Amino acid sequence: MKNNITTTYIKEEKKESAPDQKSEGVGIAKKKKKIKKQISKGSANIQCTYNNTIITVSDLNGSTLGWSSAGLLGFKGAKKATPFAATQVAADISEKVKKYGVKELEVYIKGVGSGREASIRSLVNNGFELVLIKDVTPIPHNGCRPKKPRRV
Repeated sequence: MKNNITTTYIKEEKKESAPDQKSEGVGIAKKKKKIKKQISKGSANIQCTYNNTIITVSDLNGSTLGWSSAGLLGFKGAKKATPFAATQVAADISEKVKKYGVKELEVYIKGVGSGREASIRSLVNNGFELVLIKDVTPIPHNGCRPKKPRRV
């Protein structure tokens, strides 16, 4: 008797699940249209090192809208750290971010590379209005602990 009960239970389950599978297969999935965010104000983080220049543009919450670097644009070796490469990076990032409608930027610049001023000038020339320019380069207040004196 146990076998009969289990077989009837399985048959009933198959009957119930079969119409559900057919109805799901017949329906056509509609694609949702992506809506681009319209953001008027954002923040740009510029990292200028001795070897490269990286610019990241994000909204005020911190989610990244786009980024670019000199290495990404094809500059290699010592040419990545030049002011010309920094202007090209700023031009590239401005094209990427224009589709979001960003007009005002808060600029946070970090590092001591040669592309600092060039990247800021290029952002202004590409149509952004700079609300804030802040240097966030880390500065050691007391530095590392000095070495012990030599015992001779």
